[in-house]
Amino acid sequence: MMSRIPFLTLIASLIISSNGMAVEKADMILTNAKIHGHENANAIAIYDGNILFVGKESDAKKYSNQKTEVIDLEHAYVMPGFIDNHNHVFEAASEAGGNCELSMSATLEGQIPYLKACSKNSKSKGWLMGYGFSLDAIINEYNTQTPLEVIDRIFPVRPVVIMEQTSHSMWVNSAALELAGITKNSPEPQGGKILKDPDNGELNGILFDNAGDIVMEMAWNSLEDQFEQSYDGLIAGLEESASYGITTIGDGRLYWKRGWYEVWKQAEKDDNLTARVSMRPWIYPADSMGPQLAFLKKIQSSDTSSLLLVDQVKIYSDGITINGTAKTLAPYLDTYIPDEPYGINYISPSQIKTWLDALDKIGYSAHIHAIGDGAVRESLNAVEHARGNGSTKPYTLTHVELVDPEDVNRFAKLNVTADFQVGSEYVVTHDHSWAKIFLGAKRANSLMNLRAIFNTGANLTLSSDWNVHELNPLVGIANSLRMGNTGLPNIKAAIDAYTINAAVSLGIEDITGSINVGKSADFAILEKNITRLSPDDIAKTKLLMTVLQGDIVFSAEE
Repeated sequence: MMSRIPFLTLIASLIISSNGMAVEKADMILTNAKIHGHENANAIAIYDGNILFVGKESDAKKYSNQKTEVIDLEHAYVMPGFIDNHNHVFEAASEAGGNCELSMSATLEGQIPYLKACSKNSKSKGWLMGYGFSLDAIINEYNTQTPLEVIDRIFPVRPVVIMEQTSHSMWVNSAALELAGITKNSPEPQGGKILKDPDNGELNGILFDNAGDIVMEMAWNSLEDQFEQSYDGLIAGLEESASYGITTIGDGRLYWKRGWYEVWKQAEKDDNLTARVSMRPWIYPADSMGPQLAFLKKIQSSDTSSLLLVDQVKIYSDGITINGTAKTLAPYLDTYIPDEPYGINYISPSQIKTWLDALDKIGYSAHIHAIGDGAVRESLNAVEHARGNGSTKPYTLTHVELVDPEDVNRFAKLNVTADFQVGSEYVVTHDHSWAKIFLGAKRANSLMNLRAIFNTGANLTLSSDWNVHELNPLVGIANSLRMGNTGLPNIKAAIDAYTINAAVSLGIEDITGSINVGKSADFAILEKNITRLSPDDIAKTKLLMTVLQGDIVFSAEE
């Protein structure tokens, strides 16, 4: 795809010849359509992957010849392709992370049949990776054994690491701990917690945040056919995303030490990309800055003629509320880590400032994970520091579940995007009763207040965080309207949050995010006009076709 300015120059030279009569012919024309943002138009002409014309079908005919593909959309609704600003597309549909699935609701003892099934179904002697347990179900006062004792009984020799769905907790056995060099006397890594039995100080088999990430990376890098498994998972994730009208993805994190960058580049080489992707390499919190910056500088690319962009990083400021690692301004009322009553930082506030300065110099902005009000404030402080040093890059804070009232206006003031995920049903009812245990009623009831940020005029985006939440953008759009006074005020705001606002967050608003001449022909074509539907009907609307740069990458008919 060509960048916007050369393309517009090309259009000007092709549409009007020296006698003012010549018109470039389109590769494709979409007709009989209802077009978002263009109430009086019913046709779109596409040339070389970009939008050549938007208007009346009668006027579009002059762009057609015998080679032009004309598609009658039969009154379908054409929207800008959805931009999922935070999507773990590489991992969400991959079998590389293991096919051992536990129960999200089972108690510690109740997980034993699932663990035995995993042992039976996998005969390899190498690492076993799995997922799917609830932290509060396997760590509670009624347990007569620790998680480590239970998992060791099923897996006495083979190393095992099982990821809780949020990815912020890992359940491991003694063999895994030994390979990782973790003992009860080990220092905790930056951004991680090693949980112990409160009575005897022995390891209990649960690792939080970066302590678990380190073990999972060991397991991933031990995979047989690692590249092939990773590649297959990526393609499956892209196909799933395309089936929901997603044409641009902000990757949730690129674990580049697992070879993921090379997998993406191979998919690009094979012409198998069905979305434009901002790859967002992860900043490893326990590693020194120098080697990471050297790698980032080597792979940096803001070339919008490519579907792969590498000009934003993913930085974690804190963890998550449910395990007590989200950084808060006031202490937790109850926590699994009483030695850290305010939660933890993956990267310290002063280090994030240093990182943003260094990254700016080599062409990177940042997508910053900040959940607690402490992490939100510290991250905004870091961006304020970067702005003071002259950075004009787009910065985003993602999740922003708890924001202190004093910081609400700072998003707009500092030109920082607030990215929210509202694809789960509990968000709709604003039922954060689980959080009252940790935060108290006042803070729990103030979680996920989209409207407060929206009302300041700050750029606000919606995303899936797939597979933590539902992938379908229409569910997120519908839920943001179902949330009442804490949600978005109208359908236009909700659509913008999944299209043009997300393009702004990625720094590509001149390329995509709206249906305008000169922009990339990226469309989500829906059966119905969702601007005229109830939230319930929006969520159930059928996607007919996904178009990326003028190519059909998903068709419901096929």
